[in-house]
Amino acid sequence: MIKAVIAIDSFKGSLSSLEAGEAAKEGILRVYPEAENVLLPLADGGEGTVEALTGGMGGNFERITVTGPLGEPVQSVYGITEAGDGRKMAVLEMAQAAGLPLVPEEKRNPLVTTTYGVGEMIRDAVEKGCRRFLIGIGGSATNDGGVGMLQALGFSFLDSQGDPICAGAKGLRDLAAIRTDGAMPELRDCVFRIACDVTNPLCGVHGSSAVYGPQKGATPEMISAMDTWLWNYADLTGKSLPGSCPDAPGAGAAGGMGFAFQSYLGAELLPGAALVLEETRFEEHLADADLVLTGEGRLDGQTAMGKAPVGAARIAKEHGIPVLAFCGSADREASACNEAGIDAYFPILRTVTTLEEAMDKENAYRNMADTVEQVMRVWKL
Repeated sequence: MIKAVIAIDSFKGSLSSLEAGEAAKEGILRVYPEAENVLLPLADGGEGTVEALTGGMGGNFERITVTGPLGEPVQSVYGITEAGDGRKMAVLEMAQAAGLPLVPEEKRNPLVTTTYGVGEMIRDAVEKGCRRFLIGIGGSATNDGGVGMLQALGFSFLDSQGDPICAGAKGLRDLAAIRTDGAMPELRDCVFRIACDVTNPLCGVHGSSAVYGPQKGATPEMISAMDTWLWNYADLTGKSLPGSCPDAPGAGAAGGMGFAFQSYLGAELLPGAALVLEETRFEEHLADADLVLTGEGRLDGQTAMGKAPVGAARIAKEHGIPVLAFCGSADREASACNEAGIDAYFPILRTVTTLEEAMDKENAYRNMADTVEQVMRVWKL
């Protein structure tokens, strides 16, 4: 009998992480009917993380209406599951409430887009008993420094007249005072872990406005103005919360949301794949394992630079466990994955096909199971 740990990232637009894993498991069982298969979700903190972790950890999906980036109601989904310490954990993607895809291209303008809906998601989870949070903050449409999110949680950001500032980055222009006494008291008992794969500071030439503003619709004039406003925001935050640091790695993530999480909620920012692997206790499951199966829709040079499959592979190699990866396609640069811990990788396409046929869920599932079966036949020899 063999023990295989299966942790495969989603094949976006085709198979979810767990669906890909189930197909791989089927392929193994065809060759080793008595195999012990440990199936774990895998994600990098971005799109698909809620689905992968919530489903893979036996949680429930919560569907709520929140304020979208343009102030209009949007439907968002997050997950509630049980963390390793037994406490309720919420798994969120900020893009569900403030993501760039929610804003039509012609309406993209970080001066007006808000993170308020993200705070509403957090508030809802807190009210449902969650005290641990895993939040992916990629793909934002905002540059409000996370102030919208904080307002939804009870923090006050006031202008010189003592009135709440308006939504969006332009509200920071009028920021004169910050009050923290109205924040939800339950937040003191919450632990926030943020999936963040960028290290940008809040301000400056490498800050959120300069680096990510253009893709959100910012003009050069907007970038200069927003950067100035964020400096003021950081200065006022420092007076209320002396431990805050606008130069901390990741402070500039998601239009400054990284800074808000670090400064106001005491959050820890970690690479997304590493955070997911830790939460699923991937390393613990490697005990007595004979091999690890991982993969994603496309293996390329970017995979080798720290994406989820390589994150899993590196941990497995620390334990001397062989790693096999399966993918929809692999380009020439995918060979770099071999140097990053993946011993061998196998595209699952078995015939010339159209993209639509390749991504068909039923076809992809069958191709995965069939390919894993053939590889396991060689393994058995």
